[in-house]
Amino acid sequence: MAVKIKLKRLGKIRSPHYRIVVADARTKRDGRAIEEIGVYQPTYDPSIIKVDNERAQYWLSVGAQPTEAVLAILKLTGDWQQFKGLPAPAPLKVAEPKVTDFSHLFAKAVAGFEDSTTGVAITPKAKKSDKKDEAAAESDAPATEA
Repeated sequence: MAVKIKLKRLGKIRSPHYRIVVADARTKRDGRAIEEIGVYQPTYDPSIIKVDNERAQYWLSVGAQPTEAVLAILKLTGDWQQFKGLPAPAPLKVAEPKVTDFSHLFAKAVAGFEDSTTGVAITPKAKKSDKKDEAAAESDAPATEA
C-alpha cells in the first residue's frame, strides 16, 4: 500500500483551508485519511502553516511520499531538511498582532459631539393642529385668476 502525505481541502468556494493528511494514494483528495498531521491556511496574511514535526518525521521515515504542494510546505517549515539531514532554513515570518487603539479618536469625537449639542431637538416637530390650521387657511383664501 502506497502512502502519501497530501492536502485535504476544506472551506467555502473562495476561502480554502487545507489539512495536511497522511492517506492511501488511491483515496480521493478529500477522502478518508489515516492521520492528520498539520494545517495550512493560505488566505490569511501571512498564511498559517502548522505541522506536527514528530508525526511528519515518522511518516517520512516509514516511506510516505509527500505531494509537490506538501513538499513545498515541509521545506518552508524545515521538516524536509531535518529528514534529509540538511541545514535548517531561515525562520518563517511570524505575524505581529495588530493592536489598533482608537480610544483617543473616540474621546475626540465624543468631546466634539458634546460641545455642539444643546440637548434640544434641532428641528421642532409640527403639531397636528398646526397642519390643520395651515390647510384651512389655504382653502379659505380666494382664488385669483389671471
